Amino acid sequence: MAVSNLRLLALDFDGVICDGLMEYFQVAWRTYCHIWNIDNYTVNDDLAEGFYCLRPVIETGWEMPILIKALVMGLPEEKILNDWENIVKQILQADNLDAKQVGIKLDALRDDWIANDLPDWLKLHRFYPGVINKIQATLASDIKFYIITTKEGRFVKQLMQQGGLDLPTELIFGKEYKRPKYEIIRELIKKHNLAAENVWFVEDRLKTLQLVEQQTDLENMQLFLADWGYNTPSERVKAEKDPRVNLLSLKMFAEDWDNWLINSHSV
Repeated sequence: MAVSNLRLLALDFDGVICDGLMEYFQVAWRTYCHIWNIDNYTVNDDLAEGFYCLRPVIETGWEMPILIKALVMGLPEEKILNDWENIVKQILQADNLDAKQVGIKLDALRDDWIANDLPDWLKLHRFYPGVINKIQATLASDIKFYIITTKEGRFVKQLMQQGGLDLPTELIFGKEYKRPKYEIIRELIKKHNLAAENVWFVEDRLKTLQLVEQQTDLENMQLFLADWGYNTPSERVKAEKDPRVNLLSLKMFAEDWDNWLINSHSV
């Protein structure tokens, strides 16, 4: 595909634009303590490191305190990596929990944190090097730009402001839209009267890209797996073997569009 065909760039947020691992762990720990009535808020460093390593299994934020619970239970890392979906179901059933309510509690604790100590919340996030500059350059071009994420849009907006970009709300599609990312992309293609080949999508979750691959009307999209994000070595190996997925490094991300497609399977 000629690079000049690029008309719309869509980026995931967590693991592509912003690294919020420290905040994720802290809000997950607070939620875990609330749900399981833990009075001791002292965090074990090993628990935090285990959470950071296993963050790639998380699909949506409400699962984070469930991961804390799994680690506290002493479940092996390999089992969590290979059987996460069943582990989540078992923990929810065992403790009579509802996924939606867990999410509501997590968001409420995060809201309270932001309302009472915004600087403390913001300092636990960092933007990956070069990403903000690339977004600024894209916004200054004739390429359409959107963020499509499972994070609450209002949090994304606050964090982007912290990074120096006050993005219009309509450029941010957060989890409040309650639709798969490929559906949002499909709507944007229609809105801007584009072809699928005009759209490039950067995501750090291989499963999300594979869902896009299953959409026959999107078969000509350019898909990129951010190798600096929340994915595992085995997922990156799978991406390298997938002809539809371009493995993208942070160095390549900051370069000209041409380089995104050159040797993308040997990052």
